[in-house]
Amino acid sequence: MSSSTFAASRVDVSARTAAWIGIALGVLAAYVALPPLTLRTPVVSLLLAAAGVAAGVYAAREGERRLGYIAVGVALLGAILAIMAVKSGEGNLDRVFVWSALVAGMLRFATPLIFGAMGGILSERSGVINIGLEGMMLMGAFFGIFGADLVGSWVGGIAIGVAAGAALGLVHAFVSIQLRADQVVSGTAINILAIGITGYVFIYHYGDQGTPAEISRVPNVTLPGIQDISFVGEAIGKANLLTWAALLLVPLLTLYLFRTRGGLRLRSVGEKPRAADSVGLPVQRTRYMAVVASGALAALGGVYLSIALLGSFSQQMTAGRGFIALAAVIFGSWRPWGALAGALLFGFSTALAQRLPAFSESTAVLFQALPYVLTLVVVAGVIGRSRPPAAIGVPYVKE
Repeated sequence: MSSSTFAASRVDVSARTAAWIGIALGVLAAYVALPPLTLRTPVVSLLLAAAGVAAGVYAAREGERRLGYIAVGVALLGAILAIMAVKSGEGNLDRVFVWSALVAGMLRFATPLIFGAMGGILSERSGVINIGLEGMMLMGAFFGIFGADLVGSWVGGIAIGVAAGAALGLVHAFVSIQLRADQVVSGTAINILAIGITGYVFIYHYGDQGTPAEISRVPNVTLPGIQDISFVGEAIGKANLLTWAALLLVPLLTLYLFRTRGGLRLRSVGEKPRAADSVGLPVQRTRYMAVVASGALAALGGVYLSIALLGSFSQQMTAGRGFIALAAVIFGSWRPWGALAGALLFGFSTALAQRLPAFSESTAVLFQALPYVLTLVVVAGVIGRSRPPAAIGVPYVKE
């Protein structure tokens, strides 16, 4: 390695470290003003936030623009939250910021996003844009509860819901891969189709009565010995079975994509399909399998909503979660751990919004919109432009 290259790498490491320090300072600026510390002066928080902004600016000037700008944003947000906390009553803060409850809520609301994001990564790593995650998730939500009602078991509900999402993924794969249609248009059509199918069958089968109240639901998992531990037990001691499955899926998908031959083939098809074809890899078959698996995973997120979280179904109940999952994919640079971080971020903002009415009704409404605002920011590339797979959205024509 040349001296100039070594110096550049050292600068990159230094800038990245400064950015992460800035992010940590921004989080700390808000934390010291919240329970259990609850400092009643904004001075400490403002000093920490100012240091975080300085670290972020330094990182951006040294070339780490993406993390640097994130650090600046986190530091400013931390200062705003700290000022709001100082001006509010301690009783309100104690009711809202129960951290164990917030962590438990974050995991509940992040679970469908994790499934959807992992499905999106599979599809887009193979080179096929999957805007249809929302529709596949909606199919899973309805047919999951329909299957549980039909079979009388949540296991059957999962199987039928996942099969419905996979079938919709197969339709998207056929139109995008075989017919070489525009993948964004195809995904949008998938979303509309899912709204029509689920709405029609729901009204036809259940009418005005809605889904049954006593439906077989996916159970929570009680961790022996952990549920009695302060904070940890309240946060994760009784998480749903599908929540644990979603969290386990992240390292498994990482292992598959980056440590197995099948994962290497999938990524090569999404990066250089012509080169992959030249060495005998079945490009179209690989993409078909990835898109169908993507539909199955997204549907599993919908199944969680209907027969694990809520125990009921309402039309268009996914409420944009498929698009938020897609934003988490972009936020995480098409990597499972990064997408998990994005899903947890969106999940935490939703969990916080659920508790904020005790603090302020107007603030609660604002935070309910935060996941969607974050989605716009991520997709617009304000946080930073991630590099997608090189062949994404490009139909492959075999010569």
